[in-house]
Amino acid sequence: MVKIEEEILAIDAEAIYAEDPLLSKVDFPLQSTIFPLGFPVRLSTNSPAVLEAAKISWGCFKQKFEHPPLELRIGVTKDKNNSADLPPAPTVRMQWGQLVNIADANNFVTIDFKAGRSFGWITQSIAESPRYLRYYFLDSAALGLVSGLRAGCLHAACVSPFGRGMLLCGNTGAGKSTLAYAGARAGWTLVCDDASFMPLDREDRLVVGNYHRLRFRSSAVQLFPELEGRAITPRVASSKPTIEVPTLEVPDITTADSAVVDYLIFLNRNWAGSPEITPISRQAVLPWLKRSLTFTAVNSQTVQDDVLRRLFDAQVLELRYQDLNWAIDRLNTLAQTGY
Repeated sequence: MVKIEEEILAIDAEAIYAEDPLLSKVDFPLQSTIFPLGFPVRLSTNSPAVLEAAKISWGCFKQKFEHPPLELRIGVTKDKNNSADLPPAPTVRMQWGQLVNIADANNFVTIDFKAGRSFGWITQSIAESPRYLRYYFLDSAALGLVSGLRAGCLHAACVSPFGRGMLLCGNTGAGKSTLAYAGARAGWTLVCDDASFMPLDREDRLVVGNYHRLRFRSSAVQLFPELEGRAITPRVASSKPTIEVPTLEVPDITTADSAVVDYLIFLNRNWAGSPEITPISRQAVLPWLKRSLTFTAVNSQTVQDDVLRRLFDAQVLELRYQDLNWAIDRLNTLAQTGY
């Protein structure tokens, strides 16, 4: 094994190239079991910075599901020329049950879904930029493993007004995070604002999500002035929800790690007519659900069909509105009265 100098921690890849050009013998002496969304993942690394970033992302979660741990290894190498520049946003590709998330030759993570394992290498500059590390590599690898093998991921927010679970559905920019956050400030229980996960080994409509964190586009400051001055995740300021807010820092918000879904609510916040909530056919929303559901596991079609079957046991509605307060009041009425 290549010995890691404790005072350096990052691997000098060039110095050990002749001995181990693939870095296949490098030891990962620092280990921790993390529980993204309640699923066990064993993390191994050579850098305390990676463990600290994982603690920020997943340290608030406890084990909720009994599964063998998935495996995640992330190694850190020294930066060439002592550069502190961050690479561009990674490119993602997948074939044959293997996914690669690559920013450049020295910063990437791969996932082998058949083996339930992920590994990657990053440079020290990324290890010292926890928002970039978490957003692009650590969180994406952990949640990639979970969504590939433990749960189906749906691009929807999950809230629970008066104990009735609702998935807020729609394309990017539909206002899911905005309505979820505004509703949470008005008394709803928040499960997640953007990605809802349905465990695969159940028969009910249980959804789990990251209730510890909210992410917004920078334009959300216009609706919620308290977001002003929040840090922006590097390299995604123009195209992604980039303002990150721990829910612990938001007073008077109630959160939960899960909810059983009673309603699928499709958002139409640019409705020109009178605001209303109306039933919508399952056939009409089926194409969106198939596009939105993320599956990378073996035999994913069977998995998708099972999740869709469970989802369609819930009532499917379209919320047509422009005024945010009206939307909150109308969903409160739905939760309390059933119509």
